Amino acid sequence: MIGKQDRSQRSLFIPGTIEDFIPEDHILKRVDKVLDLSWLREEVEDSYCEENGRPGIDPESAVRLMLAGFFHGIVHDRKLMREAQVNLAIRWFSGYGLGERLPDHSSLTRIRQRWGVERFRRIFLKSVESCVAAGLVTCETVHADATLIRADVSWESLTTEYADTSFESNMEDNAEQQSKEKRGKKRSTTDPDATMTTSSKENRMEPCYKQHSAVDDKAGVVVGVEVTTGEVNEGGKLLEMVESVENATGNKVNCVTGDAGYAHPHNYRALEERGTDAVIPPQNMGRARKGMHISRFKYDSQNDVVRCPAGKKLCRATPAKNGWKYRAKRRDCRGCRFESECVPASAKVRTILIVDGYPSLLRARRRRTRWDDEHRIYNRHRFRVEGMHGEAKTQHGLRRAVRRGLANVAIQVYLTAAVINLKRLAGRFLSILLHVFQAIRQRMRRLSPITVDFINCYGLIPKHPCIS
Repeated sequence: MIGKQDRSQRSLFIPGTIEDFIPEDHILKRVDKVLDLSWLREEVEDSYCEENGRPGIDPESAVRLMLAGFFHGIVHDRKLMREAQVNLAIRWFSGYGLGERLPDHSSLTRIRQRWGVERFRRIFLKSVESCVAAGLVTCETVHADATLIRADVSWESLTTEYADTSFESNMEDNAEQQSKEKRGKKRSTTDPDATMTTSSKENRMEPCYKQHSAVDDKAGVVVGVEVTTGEVNEGGKLLEMVESVENATGNKVNCVTGDAGYAHPHNYRALEERGTDAVIPPQNMGRARKGMHISRFKYDSQNDVVRCPAGKKLCRATPAKNGWKYRAKRRDCRGCRFESECVPASAKVRTILIVDGYPSLLRARRRRTRWDDEHRIYNRHRFRVEGMHGEAKTQHGLRRAVRRGLANVAIQVYLTAAVINLKRLAGRFLSILLHVFQAIRQRMRRLSPITVDFINCYGLIPKHPCIS
């Protein structure tokens, strides 16, 4: 028989509380069990005046509203407040009843401006501490990676800035440097912090910010995050990320993974010195532009000399930007059977640049040929940290910056990382409950039917919708 539903909705008073109408497995209800913001009021107390002004929004309610929006992928304040008007779960999670007036969307903007980026970084760090206390973080293996966030600017706002090239320089590549500066850099007039960059040569350059992330291998918890302009190289931020992870978790990072963008010689050397295993594939040795390839020269780190294919020594000569130049003697190169192949036509002797950390780079290349267990660890790097970036962009609105300026983008990144950690923490809490409930019910099977009926009748064992 076809049913018929009365849609007039004449009932005004509904028995019970708002919580009764929210499913037990709703994400906000699960997160509410593990979210602790009791410290926040004291943290932001200095941002308010105790004697003047009208009462402001409860700090915990404001943060809960922002977090609820990110959980649902709502990053714009206007849309969030419109959704909160009709969404019972958001109202309950943020502490507003059905008859209470919600704050204006501009109040959240003023709160972000008043608190500053450091307060939201503390919210993220508190989520990391909660995950560490729950046993979700070990720092046995940490995966590092970077991703681009498209800035909230239009193409029409881009303009070209030209640098002043009137000064004289003694650099060897002065002509090339001035040529680049004459071409200028494109920058947005509405968001000067965003810089032009791209993730691959096949894609065009766009105004972007760069998010540097570190994810623990055990449960995918984000243990470190930082936002920079798009032109900052991620390889130079690796050691800072490792140190920030250790400060946030209180644990030593035993192994760190990264893609070829982190394969810098100074990274290999620094990680060796601090006792951290580096699972980072070294970049392939490129072709020699002029003369014989550097791979045919052997570097002796103990005697600090370089030996050419003919067995002659190249001694340390002049410092360079990222290492030292080793130069051969004129009498060794003159008449050598490799002179035409080795020495460039514009030079009289062969010069080799040995970058800082070159011995560590050579060890990493030899180790790469013997990768066994490292392959498994590096494969986990792909779905752990790159998967986290995909999750943040597709589910939590981080594909594009919602506000302008480095500080505003950093706040968006910190809240998104905190939301991802709270999801991991809520899942851990739920798995513990499921394990406990299942263990209890297995024991109940050994009891008599009369005892089981008594326990179920008086609700001594709580029921959960995920447990059959």
